[in-house]
Amino acid sequence: MKAELIRTPKSGVRHDEQYTHRTLPGFPKGAAAMSYVNKEQIERAKRLDLLTYLQMYEPAELVRCSRNVYTTRTNDSLKISNGKWYWWSRGIGGRSALDYLIKVRGMPFPDAVLRIEGVHPGNILMVSQSCQQRTSTARLELPEPYENSHRVIAYLSKRGIHRSVIDYCFETGRLYESRRYHNAVFVGFDQEGTPRYAAIRGTTSTRYMGEAAGSDKRYSFSLSASENSTELHLFESAIDLLSYCTLEHLAGRDWREAHKLSLAGIYRPRTNGENSTPPSALMHYLQCFPQVNRLVLHLDNDEPGRLAAATIQRLLSPALLIFDEPPKFGKDVNNDLMEFRRRRGEPSR
Repeated sequence: MKAELIRTPKSGVRHDEQYTHRTLPGFPKGAAAMSYVNKEQIERAKRLDLLTYLQMYEPAELVRCSRNVYTTRTNDSLKISNGKWYWWSRGIGGRSALDYLIKVRGMPFPDAVLRIEGVHPGNILMVSQSCQQRTSTARLELPEPYENSHRVIAYLSKRGIHRSVIDYCFETGRLYESRRYHNAVFVGFDQEGTPRYAAIRGTTSTRYMGEAAGSDKRYSFSLSASENSTELHLFESAIDLLSYCTLEHLAGRDWREAHKLSLAGIYRPRTNGENSTPPSALMHYLQCFPQVNRLVLHLDNDEPGRLAAATIQRLLSPALLIFDEPPKFGKDVNNDLMEFRRRRGEPSR
């Protein structure tokens, strides 16, 4: 569909709340317009609330007053709370970052839209430094490896994971079997190749799930793309991630073509959703791979998974093209894989 362009002058224009006008009273015929924005850009800009915008783009401007109330360094009578903002000294308020840029900053409408469009996850600096960007001082204590990984191979094969995917993880050091308890250990690395995180999954009927001591969740289990991909697929667990890789392999596609990241468990936004921040692992990955502009969500098909997907979309949709692709069968991506194999009459291994 061809995008419909809306042309507005650089300054001196009052825009209506629906942003659908095409003619501007008092705008002289033939005068040069300075900025262009289309309907898709406007809709994306309108979805971004002020708190998220300041957290993402101007963290130094944001000041926390109390648990759920913020102000700005420039205007201390402007308060942000429950997804809305109000400038008490001027008697004006709104909900979106777009309203703020126009009413408080005095930016022309198209410039405000383009400013929000320019927010990119590679430049995000979250205000919550202690939660999102702190450097873990704890030393990662990886479980001692066993002499072989036969039980882990058998377990993952039973879960439907293709042997080529399993072997790749072994070869790259991302997966091994622990000596004690024979658990599957999924390792996450920093960009220097140093292990910084380890998820531990039991291979018996006890279904143990945990993390190695000293794990830094920013470096959760992931598979980077073999080429300079702009697409990232997001999962709740390492097994879901490997299940998706297997589905891609069975479909005859290159499962290393795009980036893949697990969140080391369900991401739990705050109950009201208004003051939530994106998962630290996701934000760190986007900072490491700033070329990523497309995010595909494969979170669980249950209430926590749907809430997490909706929250991530709300927080990051102005900066990324986001697609929500929950499992088609059952709760998670591994259920999808097992059902796919069953319908094709294929063995799990």
